Amino acid sequence: MEGPQASSPSVGERGPGSRREMELVGGCYEQILFGFAVRPGENWTPIPDFTHHAHTASLSAVAVNNRYVVTGSRDETIQIYDMKKKIEHGALLHHNGTITCLEFYGNAHLLSGAEDGLICIWDTKRWECLKSIKAHKGHVTSLSIHPSGKLALSVGTDKTLRTWNLVEGRSAFIKNLKQNAHIVKWSPSGEKYVVVITNKVDVYKLETASVSGAITTEKRISSVRFITDSVLAIAGDDEVIRLYDCDSQKCLCEFKAHENRIKDIYSFENQGLQVIVTASSDGYIKLWSLELDKIQDRPSLLCEVNTKARLTCLAVWLDRTSETKENPDNATTSSYVNEDEQPLITRKKKVCWTDNSDKSAKGDRQVMPKKQKSEDAQQKKKMKL
Repeated sequence: MEGPQASSPSVGERGPGSRREMELVGGCYEQILFGFAVRPGENWTPIPDFTHHAHTASLSAVAVNNRYVVTGSRDETIQIYDMKKKIEHGALLHHNGTITCLEFYGNAHLLSGAEDGLICIWDTKRWECLKSIKAHKGHVTSLSIHPSGKLALSVGTDKTLRTWNLVEGRSAFIKNLKQNAHIVKWSPSGEKYVVVITNKVDVYKLETASVSGAITTEKRISSVRFITDSVLAIAGDDEVIRLYDCDSQKCLCEFKAHENRIKDIYSFENQGLQVIVTASSDGYIKLWSLELDKIQDRPSLLCEVNTKARLTCLAVWLDRTSETKENPDNATTSSYVNEDEQPLITRKKKVCWTDNSDKSAKGDRQVMPKKQKSEDAQQKKKMKL
């Protein structure tokens, strides 16, 4: 496979002392995690940063917070990368089945869902599994955390939409659906949420927990993203991105973004500029500038990069020292979290992007360093004596 190529309307060089404020990260069928450094502003040129053989099977999900990037795969593992130190941090090995969804809540917690029907709640300080919930009788296909951090929604192949009380770690409500849903997503305010079944988006109001409107597209929907609380971006098994008004369910704008089906959408705000990021099976990751006051106009292309791979998932890691804000972001962190606590550093393998073929036994935590393992073993022998 040839190396990735980047292009931009305004190409420039990045100086040695310049600060990378964001990183485009994309996973693909070829088991690779790509990273492209981008500096917002006049020069949006993506610069290839890393190409890492992350898994032993295709990547299925990716999520980011202020420090980490996590990836899920058909190899049933979740890999963790420390973006500050640029090292591989370890692996989470609790699930039995393809990892289908990953979502951080602030800097303290991560939720994961998989084809084993489990939703796991992880402490991202020590990377321990705080709670493992048998969420669905079939696969967990999607989950979304409420901006307050107190609730989560999940959908699965058992034709149910489930509401979870994250404070107590239990089921709060179960709604039966006529068909299996494959996407669920909260709005930034948490006042509404959307459930996607094949090519239909049902818009729910939190107050009534009932459908307030529906949006139907011609082809199956692959990804949705709230740009604002009322504007929803929808991508499907075609080349077009469509922006809808959630309240009126009217299409505000549509534009051809790629030459093949679009697999994922991401969005963030940078100094008043609304940016949409798209990834497609054609191998391209593209950044688009959207003017909300001229939303009927086609967004302008900021830059693009050709990974020459079949992309499956996308995220944007944002340096918290910059003014860039993810949109929408579950940025609120639980009050009981001590952010000064240093996480356990494990398996300090430089992500200089070589094949990682290590295989480890499954457990609730990531792989521990060998030194610590030997110390634990000695301690156990002492206890036996």
